[in-house]
Amino acid sequence: MDRIAIRGGRPLCGSIPIGGAKNAALPLMAAALLSDEQLTLTNVPWLADIASMAALLAQHGLAVDLPAPETAAQARVLRLGGAIQNTTAPYDIVRKMRASILVLGPILARCGEARVSLPGGCAIGTRPVDLHLKGLEAMGASVSIEGGYIHARSEGRLRGASIVSPAVSVGATENLMMAASLADGHTTLINAAREPEISDLAECLNAMGGRIRGHGSERIEIEGVQRLSGTTHHIIPDRIETGTYAIATAIAGGDVMLEGGRIEHLGAFATALSRAGVDIFAENGGIRVRRNGHRVRGADIMTEPYPGFPTDLQAQFMALMATAEGAAMITETIFENRFMHVPELARMGADIVVHNASAIVRGVKNLSGAPVMATDLRASVSLVLAGLAAGGETIVNRVYHLDRGYERVEAKLAACGADIERLAG
Repeated sequence: MDRIAIRGGRPLCGSIPIGGAKNAALPLMAAALLSDEQLTLTNVPWLADIASMAALLAQHGLAVDLPAPETAAQARVLRLGGAIQNTTAPYDIVRKMRASILVLGPILARCGEARVSLPGGCAIGTRPVDLHLKGLEAMGASVSIEGGYIHARSEGRLRGASIVSPAVSVGATENLMMAASLADGHTTLINAAREPEISDLAECLNAMGGRIRGHGSERIEIEGVQRLSGTTHHIIPDRIETGTYAIATAIAGGDVMLEGGRIEHLGAFATALSRAGVDIFAENGGIRVRRNGHRVRGADIMTEPYPGFPTDLQAQFMALMATAEGAAMITETIFENRFMHVPELARMGADIVVHNASAIVRGVKNLSGAPVMATDLRASVSLVLAGLAAGGETIVNRVYHLDRGYERVEAKLAACGADIERLAG
């Protein structure tokens, strides 16, 4: 099993290209189920989760043209298309990735029936699928859970409905928006997620012939259509990758250009980084991040739905605060198990006390390199970031988590001066 070795203490300088957003690519891939015609996606990141979704769609019957990673220039284009031949999403694939639940709405809308295994993925919280299921029931589906599988059926086409979500859910918003695109009549999603990835999906669906408006707000209106066609769509840059490399610059020091990053997608994260004393601003079609000389300052954050501080950057920000001058309170409101990186940061000398959903981080001048173990996707990269600031060598084990969401992280950091390498086996 691969490991990553980091020898800290070297500032970063240069530029890092930001890839396509994983959290946009996965629902966009699922949208290919809504049409027999070809959907072409560009700016596709090469990640383990992309390969898992491609395998899932292929077993549903879609033709998947996913170039091998060694053809790096071509690996940015993914072509999907064909008729659905199998309405079951099996456990062996779905268990690897929670985003697999996104095939439920499209298959049900197209075929009138779907059978999807309850999803797996990072062990960061329960992330129940009830909001997906209740929304589909409001559109006329009958839903049951038997033997670890969700069974959804509809007599004829789904029907438009007004769906009020008791909590903001990105996945449920995406699933219901896709299903409603082929439903009879008008659907209103109230208390919808507002993430840039939601808008990216809506714009792709509209290019396929959908009629969606209000995306990016808490109220999305969808007028169902009889059929959707193929299209070509360019995936937005990954705001979580952008934020991660911004923190890498902040924790190591230096001056880095994040090519293609969009500061307007960062929401409260950019504000929090500025409060910590880091320069972050838009420049030349990307984002410039600088920290020279001084330590960062402690800055409190609370994770919230977009445009609040993203839960997917909480672990990385905690690593930064572990090196800050002063203290910071980090409160996690989205997932109940998302502090599993704390014991590993403590092995490196971080001073962190967890109480329920909050962590008090008292910054220390120096972290120390140590062998650590990744517990989930974002926790794994937080340990890499801590290693950039630590004295001595840090070895991050179980980096398969990292490969689910970050493409060539060691190469991108090394190109900016980090002493980092992947150790095979």
